[in-house]
Amino acid sequence: MHHDDTASGLATAPRRPSRLLRTLAAGAVLAVAVLGGRSWVSAALPSSGPPAGLEEARLPLGAPPAESVDDTGPYTFSAMQPDGSGPVTYSPCRPVHYVVRPDHAPDGADELLRTAIDRVAHATGLRFVGDGPTDEAPDPDRAAYQPDRYGRRWAPVLIAWSTASETPGLAGDVAGTGGSAALTRDGRTTYVTGAVTIDADELDRLLAAPHGRDVAIGVITHELGHLVGLAHVDDPTQLMYPRTNLAVTSFAAGDRAGLALLGAGSCARDV
Repeated sequence: MHHDDTASGLATAPRRPSRLLRTLAAGAVLAVAVLGGRSWVSAALPSSGPPAGLEEARLPLGAPPAESVDDTGPYTFSAMQPDGSGPVTYSPCRPVHYVVRPDHAPDGADELLRTAIDRVAHATGLRFVGDGPTDEAPDPDRAAYQPDRYGRRWAPVLIAWSTASETPGLAGDVAGTGGSAALTRDGRTTYVTGAVTIDADELDRLLAAPHGRDVAIGVITHELGHLVGLAHVDDPTQLMYPRTNLAVTSFAAGDRAGLALLGAGSCARDV
């Protein structure tokens, strides 16, 4: 299993681009290639941040499905704890807030996002809370703390529809990116916010194809998998495989096993 350890302080786990192969013949598989990734790491703690433990409950707000314990299959994590004891996770004891930048969104975008978010919430037990729309544009150097925009809390996860002209990282056949920022305190690393950016033009092409809606939801679900901490696996039966197709558009057994562990992290009252 690949371990990608983060540095101390505020770090951003890989925001992994998804690439679409734009070929769809009659009876053929529409393939989605998810290749590569980048990471941004800051060795210093942010100069300021929100009060620690905002919305942190004493116990997890939810739990992964019990049957996920029996799921078998490959999975890998984007980042591991400094001591290697387990993956970096969001705190299960507070909601994962998110906002949506709706510019360029395709028709039916709200339903696509809601379906993908519900899948990740179910598989992890994490509680996702939508905070409505935002005008914040996607930025690879996005600040994790933006009190002027979002108040004295960690910035919510940003889900943005974008284009290659606005987001150069979407140039070519890239369908989207996803990743999260993590904070290390007292030897424990926790995700505090993140971002998913989807190429609206590529999703429009998908949605116009037969069965394209299922594949489009699969692309978004894959990126949300990266958001909560899953990395790629070398198994074509899993959604987190670098290439997926019409037969694999939702989480498979290995994906679910990894997501269950990502939903069973520690509370983070000091973050």
